[in-house]
Amino acid sequence: MAKESFDKEVQFLRMLVLTSGAYSRQQFAERLGISVHTFDKTLRRLKEIVGTVYQQLPETQGREFANMLRFNYYESADPMLLFLYRAKSVKESESYRLSVLIAALQQRSLTAMELLDVCCGGLPSDFPMPDEKTIRSDLRYLEEVGVVRREAGGRPYRYAIHNSLVNELTEQERIDLYAFVDVMANTQVPSVQGYLLRDSLKKAFKLQDAMEPFLYRYHYFSRILDEAHLFTLLHAIRDRRSITFLYFSPKNRQSYGSKNTNPLFERETEGKQARMLPLKVVYDHQYGRWYLLGYARHDIVKYRVEGITQIVEEEDKAEEALFAERMELLQLRTRFSWLIDTGRAVLIRARFFNPEGAKVNFIRERVELQGQWGEITETTGESFIYEITVNGTTEIKPWLRSFGSSCEVLEPLQLRREFIAEWKEIQAYYEPVRENL
Repeated sequence: MAKESFDKEVQFLRMLVLTSGAYSRQQFAERLGISVHTFDKTLRRLKEIVGTVYQQLPETQGREFANMLRFNYYESADPMLLFLYRAKSVKESESYRLSVLIAALQQRSLTAMELLDVCCGGLPSDFPMPDEKTIRSDLRYLEEVGVVRREAGGRPYRYAIHNSLVNELTEQERIDLYAFVDVMANTQVPSVQGYLLRDSLKKAFKLQDAMEPFLYRYHYFSRILDEAHLFTLLHAIRDRRSITFLYFSPKNRQSYGSKNTNPLFERETEGKQARMLPLKVVYDHQYGRWYLLGYARHDIVKYRVEGITQIVEEEDKAEEALFAERMELLQLRTRFSWLIDTGRAVLIRARFFNPEGAKVNFIRERVELQGQWGEITETTGESFIYEITVNGTTEIKPWLRSFGSSCEVLEPLQLRREFIAEWKEIQAYYEPVRENL
């Protein structure tokens, strides 16, 4: 399936989650920048993916699950991007070939040439026959992800299945490992790989659903969807390759633009074509957003990953010295960034009030834990002063605001005035409607 279609389905799922199914078909299509016909076709494709993954369900339950995709997607414990990963992460022939290799290595260790013979004899006749280079590439991939290991000894190298974890753990240790992965995959920084690991452990350990007394679920599915681009971006950074992409700002009324090949149906897209040398990917855990930082137009540029579509890696690599120079510039510009802000540095002073009567000063503990490079400069029995130099005040502002009445901004004066105005506005919301209320 085309890469553009993958982008479209990711944006489709993100909107489905964020809007809770409140849009009509026409509104949904307009927001995505596609036709109603393409909307219906994409929905059918997603239902097919769900049906493929859950093909073991009875027909009635299969239909109910397909309807869930449109109306009750929050009932699923798995993020829907898993369906896309399972359906399109590798080609069908590649998936079949890897399965044959792993099945053969389950019996005994084999060389690359022996595995080539196994593959040629085990693949269906309508599948392309692999060559030695393809098998060695598959083995390198399986070795990198920890599925197989190369045995000690000289050439020709022999490969064996790497399943010591499954074989050496006791039954209770396996249950404890699965429970840990289950909790971490649903409560820490969301990751599709974490869900895949959980499912693999369940199959390897032959654990039953009845053994799960609790269900841990990450409720913000839309935050996981940016992983669709994450590995592509990290690969470009490692190879020092520039990328081009179509970008839709979060403020834009449109979040995707179809790539039309028929001039009769060609339409204007509101996206912006961008080119950059990617340098760093940053995750904002507070808002669940991924950011891409890089170099373009003789300066550091920043993009929200959720607005990036149709990524293309360029062939040419940046010189190592040039890449290091760009990275040094990024580190210099973000030296005082609370997250990714590259604005003018400003000194912030705030007074934090100690909790009255509490056995533990949780206010100070939180400031020391989350305050990054800031310092506590003055301390009294009732409060303490916290100082930090940051690029701009926009990113640190929600953190200061989250302390409520336990935090008083002292400097800069402009930020103090902004907080006063905000708290007055909040106070006005709670003004009584009647005098005797």
